[in-house]
This record gives sequence, C-alpha cells and structure tokens, in this order.
Amino acid sequence: MKVFAISDLHLSFGSNKPMDIFGGNWENYLQKIVSDWNAKVGEEDIVLIAGDISWAMKLDQTTEDFDFLKKLKGKKIIIRGNHDYWWVSISGVRNILPENVFAIQNDAIKFDDIIICGTRGWTVPETTFETEQDEKIFKREVIRLNLTLQSAKALQKNNEKIICMMHYPPTNSKKQPSEFTALLEQYGVNKVVFGHLHGKKVKNSLHFSINQVEYFLTSCDLVENKLVRVE
Repeated sequence: MKVFAISDLHLSFGSNKPMDIFGGNWENYLQKIVSDWNAKVGEEDIVLIAGDISWAMKLDQTTEDFDFLKKLKGKKIIIRGNHDYWWVSISGVRNILPENVFAIQNDAIKFDDIIICGTRGWTVPETTFETEQDEKIFKREVIRLNLTLQSAKALQKNNEKIICMMHYPPTNSKKQPSEFTALLEQYGVNKVVFGHLHGKKVKNSLHFSINQVEYFLTSCDLVENKLVRVE
C-alpha cells in the first residue's frame, strides 16, 4: 500500500470558477493530475487531499466534484480547507461521500499499519498575531490538533506510523517551530501533509524536516500537478 498526497484541487464542475485565470500552472491542470494519478495509484493505495477541494458554496453543489474523485483510483482521504465553504458539518459531508472517499475532521482513520489524522490548522505568525481574533482562532486550532492527535494515538496499538494532514502550514515562512509542530513531535507523528500556499516564493518549502518530522507541501500548482509520494 502506497500513500500519495496532493491538495488545493479547487474543483468546479458544479460551479463556473476556472483556475487558469491564475496562471499557466493551472492550464489543463486536472487533466495532468488525472494522467499522473492513473499512472501511479492502485486500488489499494491511499491519496491524501489536504483541503480546498471544491469551489462549491453548498454541499449539494459538490456532486459532480465528488463524482470526479470517485472515478480516480485508490482511497481518497480529505480534510477541510479555508475555501471549502460547502463543508458545514462532518456528518453532513460523510453522508454524501462516495464509498472510496473518506472525510476526517479533528479525528483519525486507520488503514493497515498507517494512521491518518487531520485538522484544518491556522496561519502561524511570523512574530506576533495581527489581531486578537487571529490569535483566538489559532489557539482554538491548537486545541483541535491536540484532539486530532489524541484520536490517532487511540488507534495506535502496534507502533503504526502516523501521518497528519493539515490545510494550513504548521510553521511560518521561516519554518520556525510552533505550537503545532510541538504537538506533532509530542505525539510521535512521522509525516505531515499540508497545502494552502501558492506561488513561486514557497517552492523551497515543498519538503523539509523539523526535529525528525517530515513535512510535505502539496498544493497541486506547486508540485506540477503530480501526486507526491509520502509513504
């Protein structure tokens, strides 16, 4: 069983929001993703999708987007991104998912000897928080990550590997340790997959390590619309 990752697909089959207006990396990007996906993934493999899945505003507008994901090989694991406005409740999302797509939110799921957990996260400040509200949301997301990792640990019986999905990067642009990275280390997470970032300036952040935890930035436009092999 192989584990791949990608994020920020921004699917819009049910809404008219083309991505190619954001530059050349987005031209025919879905065709490129499908071609690479089909060449790499088997039915028993896992693909992690770290948020910003669909431009839909309401859950019932995601049908065509999930039909697209359903037809792709492997098991797809999704978390919520900041643009997933259709994602109101985890129970509602799970009720409409195809059988080969799994949603996690502040919890975890286990496949053989790999545990996948996930939460959205929030922006890690460069120095200080811009607003009190920003700091409040950050602290709430730290609590949610702690709950997420507790769920993962509860599933860990034989030292299975733990892969954590977050939408926001768990560090600032300088890759300095944060409350997020401290928790990830405390709970023995092996690898972290995240997205959210775009643009040439973050190209050097695609793969790095902090205190023996590996981090993978997988925004599709940054990884040339190809799946990243994580495990």
